[in-house]
Amino acid sequence: MAIYKRKATWWTDFSVNGQRYRESLDTTDWREAQAKQKELITQASQGKLAAGSQQFGRLAFGHAADLYAAERVSHLVARSVQTEIERLKPLRTYFGATSLSRVSADSIREYVAHRKSANLSNRTINMEVGCLSRMLKRAKRWHLLADEITPLPERHDIGRALTPQQKADLIKAASSKPEWQIAALAITIALNTTMRACEIRGLQWRDIDFIDSVIAVRKSKTQAGLRLIPLNEDARRAILTLRRNAITLFGGLLSPDWYIFPHAEGNTKPDPMRPMSTWRTAWRSLTKEAGLAGLRFHDLRHHAITELAESSTSEQTIMSIAGHVSAKMLAHYSHVRLEAKRTALSALCNSGEEKVTSQTTSQDQFSGRGGDLMSLKNMVDVTGIEPATPCLQSRCSPS
Repeated sequence: MAIYKRKATWWTDFSVNGQRYRESLDTTDWREAQAKQKELITQASQGKLAAGSQQFGRLAFGHAADLYAAERVSHLVARSVQTEIERLKPLRTYFGATSLSRVSADSIREYVAHRKSANLSNRTINMEVGCLSRMLKRAKRWHLLADEITPLPERHDIGRALTPQQKADLIKAASSKPEWQIAALAITIALNTTMRACEIRGLQWRDIDFIDSVIAVRKSKTQAGLRLIPLNEDARRAILTLRRNAITLFGGLLSPDWYIFPHAEGNTKPDPMRPMSTWRTAWRSLTKEAGLAGLRFHDLRHHAITELAESSTSEQTIMSIAGHVSAKMLAHYSHVRLEAKRTALSALCNSGEEKVTSQTTSQDQFSGRGGDLMSLKNMVDVTGIEPATPCLQSRCSPS
């Protein structure tokens, strides 16, 4: 066991259970170096300090980030890996060549303040710090800092469901201009399948079964999102329109590998072998036209799940369509509207006592509850949730 200097910094060299540890103590103060050495020995004795993590912690931040991203590939779907890489970019820029072992609680707080000054959302900053924390866990250092780092507060308004009038206005605006046709077709698919924007853009012609009217979601945000969704009449018409467009653009038979929404940004010729990256410009214009500026495309998924939740569709069926893995996740997306709840609860009201009395038999009058029991029977079906309302389910349900 020894403490020695390299330039002005103290280092430690000790062994626990036959495993040798050599690590910088990141201090020029002798007493602080002794205290840090004792802490490292305790961590090594408890199995919290591994030789591999020691080496990882000494790497420059950029190199450590490369290794971390490569390791994440086997644990995440491609889309999530790309998100991790995007979150690491500002971290690379800020920490530069600093070794991971020198990242302190103070430097993390300074990073958070730096990102807040750039008007980033709290959620974005928390996700970036989340990536950093996972890297520090890999280096067996996060437990030293975790108590000092508090996540920023996040908003919990998790999307919106449209009113029937807003939905009609959105569809009308989307179909009002030819240049908005692609966005309009994407809207129709989202409202009738609960699919995410990334899932829609990732669709290929191999994913459509026209015989059984089924769409296969093979590329999703998570593994739980991989699923089969029956096509209702509206969604089927949208897919057929896209098929006619593709035949007009490219001619002949469609290749199964071609994307349903081909890449066509800028002045370049449409490329069916690449997916469309966005319909953002058309979306912003048509939502403004519909009086719904600020509406997110992802809110259409919220809306479709809400309509299913307001119908008599079982939770298991909704989760199978939407790709959820738990009732908790379903609750996250479902926004059963106040009016649906009001309609359901109105059946419990006893204000129609005279009408109940006139329509019940003498046996019902004896129990005093015949009308209420009938109201409850009408309100709750075999699945035990709200009665069907005019929605995606009642017109042409995918279930």
